[in-house]
Amino acid sequence: MFKLKGFFKPFIPIAILAILLLGLQAYGELSLPDYMSKVVSVGLSQGGIENAVPEAIRVTEAEHLFTLMNDETVKLFSDNYILLSRDNFSEGDYGKYLKKYPLAETEPTLILNTKDKAVKDELGSALPKSMIMVYALNNKDSADSFTSGANFDFSMFPEGVDPFVVLANLPAEARAAMIQKADELLVNLPKATATQLGTTFVKQEYAALGADIKSMQNNYIYKSGLNMLGFSGLILFAIIFETLLASRIGAGLGRNIRDAVFKKVVSFSSKEFDSFSTASLITRTTNDVQLIQQMIPMLFRVVIYAPILATGGVFKVLSTDYSMSWIIAAGVGIIIAIVIVMFVVAVPKFKLTQKLIDKMNLVLRETLTGMPVIRAFSNQETEEKRFEDVNTDLTKIGLFIGKVFSFMMPIMMITLNGISLVIIWLGAHNIDAGIMQVGDMMAFLQYSMQIMMSFLMMTMISMMLPRATVAANRIHDVLKSKVSILDPESAKLPEKSKKGVVEFKDVFFKYPGAEENVLHNISFKATPGTTTALIGSTGCGKSTLINLIPRFYDSTEGSITVGGVNVRDMKQHDLRSLIGLVPQKALLFSGSIESNIKYADENMTDELMEKAARISQAEEFINEKSEKFQEPISQGGVNVSGGQRQRLSIARALAKDPEILIFDDSFSALDYKTDRKLREALDKEMKDKTVIIVAQRIGTIKDADNIIVLDEGKIVGTGKHRDLLESCEVYNQIALSQLSKEELMNA
Repeated sequence: MFKLKGFFKPFIPIAILAILLLGLQAYGELSLPDYMSKVVSVGLSQGGIENAVPEAIRVTEAEHLFTLMNDETVKLFSDNYILLSRDNFSEGDYGKYLKKYPLAETEPTLILNTKDKAVKDELGSALPKSMIMVYALNNKDSADSFTSGANFDFSMFPEGVDPFVVLANLPAEARAAMIQKADELLVNLPKATATQLGTTFVKQEYAALGADIKSMQNNYIYKSGLNMLGFSGLILFAIIFETLLASRIGAGLGRNIRDAVFKKVVSFSSKEFDSFSTASLITRTTNDVQLIQQMIPMLFRVVIYAPILATGGVFKVLSTDYSMSWIIAAGVGIIIAIVIVMFVVAVPKFKLTQKLIDKMNLVLRETLTGMPVIRAFSNQETEEKRFEDVNTDLTKIGLFIGKVFSFMMPIMMITLNGISLVIIWLGAHNIDAGIMQVGDMMAFLQYSMQIMMSFLMMTMISMMLPRATVAANRIHDVLKSKVSILDPESAKLPEKSKKGVVEFKDVFFKYPGAEENVLHNISFKATPGTTTALIGSTGCGKSTLINLIPRFYDSTEGSITVGGVNVRDMKQHDLRSLIGLVPQKALLFSGSIESNIKYADENMTDELMEKAARISQAEEFINEKSEKFQEPISQGGVNVSGGQRQRLSIARALAKDPEILIFDDSFSALDYKTDRKLREALDKEMKDKTVIIVAQRIGTIKDADNIIVLDEGKIVGTGKHRDLLESCEVYNQIALSQLSKEELMNA
């Protein structure tokens, strides 16, 4: 995937925004377990009281606390509480506190007079132990269960005697010793448990001041619930827009990659096309790009989001309880081990899968395009067998990969459920020991599942990432391939004085990777107003020779000039704009007759189009069509005959009005009458053009100004028809194989 990183640059701003939305989503999802913990621990267990720092406390109870506090705590308390009175509060604040604590009007009450969080935290750490002891003294019957087995000794307080009076009258040393002993009993009490026990004292105090405890609890639960709904809405918002942005990135990236691959393929010379099969190039442009496009949303949702969520979950877990963190580490280790095994086993198979898709596309393409031949030879069963073999191989690979990954999900679920059981088991023991609250255990379980699910998501991406990586590498192979035929840095234009002149000078050529030359020492000159014909046995190099003129290949040795300029020194576009080529295989494009003839210039005049159709002898059958030039043409021109297809191909080249016309055996599908009419029209209408004809029939080329006879890649004869009959044995044999001696002499 990194090999295609350059394509991501235009989408960096959108990607950053998507990542910010992922962070927002992760923040929301990590906040929900915390609120759930608070609903259970604070809302249900503590009656909606968040901490052990009372907002209001009776003076009498404050004095009771003082008897069990050291001097530092007494000072801290005194500095931050103030007597509720009209002198100390505004009328509005005074009324607000009375409304909340109605009995404070008759009972002297102290109000917390600070909003500093640090001070509140300090009070929350200092007050609970004193509160627990005061509560125990006020509730001797339930003191043991309340203090979780601290075993306070109440024998020093006789029945009916106020223990706080006794404590107040004790000598300072005795009271300090008693406070120290109580501290020792509570020293191992976890902070969370101490806070929860302290809130019981606070709740009792609020009730004594007439506060509506039930309403306080409900308000806290409703408030927390609304916050949870708010975070859920935030998560929904982030998911919707992040998915939208990721999809836009994926679609845009797929478009740009397809565009880049297509432009690269269009720039390929015949050498590069020989390196990549057509079926493979189609697969790389469609299936491979689609795999990458599908990966982009997964990349954001999993590869980026999962680590964010997992990291946040780890921090939350560590802040909840350290003693059970090893469970998460063990679970993550198991998942990573599974992923490594999956990668080692599956990645090679993904590479093989893409190759088999190439092969299947190749077989399918050959079968569909060659269907007339297959039916003509009644060879459907053989082709079905070919397709069945490659399809079976692809299916076997798919089933193997499916079986490998089918083991993954059960193992993952067993791991997740096993971890949940261990957390609940150990959490229950911690709750029983007073080390942990129920809400904390639930939050720990939620965070643990978030962490595990994050890693589970990353394992799920392992099913797509290897295949997408293979696809990216295959696309990169196309994009990085060097094009053998390039435009020169400083291009030249043809000389006006040599317009349309084509000249070969000592040209040799061999195909890439071949050991022997296909063409040997080719030299000839074709000028405007003349027709140069190439003839020879099959495989002698005729088509190869004319493919060197538009630089479909470059010659191995020698030079080829057009307009007095070496074709290597011209831009390919400038060179090919001078040439009208009719290939050996007449290929039409889907559209209409008009769009095919006007292929070189869709804005050309109808007069020029009609002239080209008339010269190519296509006008007659076009006028017979119901829609004339608007008659639809199917892909490849399969809805017209071979002769009609050839004539339309010739019309397409003529409509371009080039300086050089090249016909590569382009009259083979024409009858003699049409062939003769076409050549007469060419002689009449194209007098200023350089015409090069490759043909198999003597009748097509016998009137040419210069006939070049090729044999095994060498020129074995040049001249006019009658001269070659006498001077060139190869030409004479070809001619006699087609016409009788009488016909040749009368020609």
